[in-house]
Amino acid sequence: MPKPVKPIPDGYSPVTPYLTIKGAADAIEFYKKAFGAEEVMRMPMPDGKVAHAEIRIGGAVIMLHDESPEWKMLSPQTIGGSASSIMLYVNDADAVMKRAVDAGATVTMEMADQFYGDRCGNIVDPFGHKWSIATHIEDVEPDEIGRRAAKMYGQGS
Repeated sequence: MPKPVKPIPDGYSPVTPYLTIKGAADAIEFYKKAFGAEEVMRMPMPDGKVAHAEIRIGGAVIMLHDESPEWKMLSPQTIGGSASSIMLYVNDADAVMKRAVDAGATVTMEMADQFYGDRCGNIVDPFGHKWSIATHIEDVEPDEIGRRAAKMYGQGS
């Protein structure tokens, strides 16, 4: 009798980012340098572009592929930016952000301790995808986050 198939495969999360990239092969190399990504698999097209690839960062899978205008799959570079970002929790946010910048990322928010309990900074990778890189440094209750946010934005004491 065949073994039942799991609806969510082992090693995958119910929510998995899938990035459309202009230059997916180069992006895989960037993610290896910047984030210590491990390439899990790659399916090349006859023209050398990446039809589908998977990388693993800290146990999470990210899927990616080369943009394909004929399928209306366009990269942030082609459409002029991205409206979404990926939150990447790591043990040392400062070190990972430095590696990402050294590998070619652009800082959009400097690394700093945040009122909600993370040390966090933001980058845009060379392919137009936004990343927030963070290390959780403090457990903060939701009501305290609200007080800190109000104080930060000048709405409370």
